Parts: sequence; C-alpha cells; structure tokens
Amino acid sequence: MSHLNYNHLYYFWMTQKKGSVTKAAEALFLTPQTVTGQIRQLEQRLGGKLFIRKGRSLQATDLGQLIFKYADRMFTLSYEMIDIVNYTKDSNILFEVGIADALYKGLASRVLMSVLPDDGSMHLCCFESTHEMLLEKLSQHKLDMILSDCAVDSSQNPGLFSKQIGLCGISFFCHKPLPKLPFPACLEERKLLMPSRKTSLGRKLINYIDQLGIEPEILGEFDDAALMKAFGEYNKGIFVAPSIDSDEITASGKVQVIGETHEVTEEYYVIFAERMIQHPAVKRLCETDFTTLFSGLASE
Repeated sequence: MSHLNYNHLYYFWMTQKKGSVTKAAEALFLTPQTVTGQIRQLEQRLGGKLFIRKGRSLQATDLGQLIFKYADRMFTLSYEMIDIVNYTKDSNILFEVGIADALYKGLASRVLMSVLPDDGSMHLCCFESTHEMLLEKLSQHKLDMILSDCAVDSSQNPGLFSKQIGLCGISFFCHKPLPKLPFPACLEERKLLMPSRKTSLGRKLINYIDQLGIEPEILGEFDDAALMKAFGEYNKGIFVAPSIDSDEITASGKVQVIGETHEVTEEYYVIFAERMIQHPAVKRLCETDFTTLFSGLASE
C-alpha cells in the first residue's frame, strides 16, 4: 500500500469537524473547490466514498466515520505535541486564556495574576467572549484554558474538564441618590440592570427575585459584566457584582451598596483540555486553594 497523503486526510478531518466544505475551506484559507478536490483524491486512495449528501449537508459514510475516528486521534495528538513544544522550548511561556464575558473582570484578573511567576517567564494573553465561543476555541486548541461562570458538560465536550475554584455572594449597587426603601424592597423602586438570562448568574438572579415575591422593572440585560457596571455607574439603575469587590466598585463615590445576599453566588470555574494539565499555569491553577481570595481576605 502506497504512502497516505496526510494533507488530504487533514482536509477531510477538518470538513467533518466543521460540518461543511465551505466552513472547512474558510478555516484552511482555501477555496471550497480545492478542499473538495483533495477529499476526492483521498476517496480514490481509500477506494470508497467518505461523504454522502443529505439535502444541503454532508454526512460521513461508514468508511468516513472510521477514517475520522483515527484521523481525530492523530491530529489531536499532533496539536498536543505542538502545545507542549511551544511552552517548553522557550524561557518565555505563552499562556492563552479565555475569560467569559459574564465574569466580573476584577476578580478574574486576581485569579490569573496569583499563578503567574514573578520572574517574567510567562507571557499572558487574554481573550474575552461568550462561554460557548470560548469552548469552541479551546476544543480547537486555540486556548490553553478558560475562566467561566459555569462548568463544562464533558459528555457534550469530550476531552474537556472543569474545576470550580471558588464562589462568592453578590451585592446590589446604585448611583446616588439612593432608593428610599430598604433592601430587597428597593429593587422595585429603581430599574434593574442584570446579567443576561443566558448566563448562570442571570438565571440565579431571576430565581432569587421570584422567591422574594417582588417584580422589579428590568432596564437591561448584559452578557458583559463590565458593560453592566459601566451603565450602572452612569445612571440610577441598580446593578450587581461580587460582594468581595464592593470596596473597589464604591471607591469612586459614584455608587453605593444597597444590599447583599449569599443566596445568589457567582461561581468561577477553570476549564481545560486534558492535554493542557501539563501547562505549568493550568497545573498551578488546578492545585491552588483560592479560599482566602474568594472570602475577601486576600491582600491586595
């Protein structure tokens, strides 16, 4: 049997992962015609069809599923090899982290800075997006790790794992003049700026409000915690943030705390691929006890 052309195999693998020739071509910076031609050459080499068309989509044949199974293991290992080489060959290690929009960035930054060496041997690169988009990037080996507000479902994302590193209660803040009613009745006195219901914290907050039996008027929902805070600092609406950052948020004098609860918590998870547990920063994050930080007792 003659040697297999691994470029042809790679194009097939990418097409199956992306779900279409067009998406694979975009990822490979090639034309769809080129990708299709390469897959046809692979089919000729293997003596069978790898895809059949079902309407507008492609579906792998039995042969295609078998080939993809082995190709997936091969190329996953090759990405793992590159990752390991990249952070072991140089004295300056690259650490690429995805941070979910929903997380409050002040606390996220302290988590990351706590595991970075002081000698400058690690170069941190942070990317912000939705939890779902970051999971896709992590599965594509474009990130070393994710900080998010919810865990990963390993049954839906094979090869990805998560660990909760901490949680904290939330406080409610408002621009002066402050509401006249006590907390939590004051939540009906002003309009509420809240995390999107698509986020873990947003769903918890809605349940909490329902349990209180109050009906605040929701002015806006935000996927981005920083944007929600910015809106709250420049209008009279009420917004939420982790309680342990109350001093930082109120330092400007523009807003004050009007209430606090531990019945609703913001959770922090580190999410990583199994291969990346060898990355020194990921390993240290998984091994570090953040109890002091999340209790608000960590020194600045």
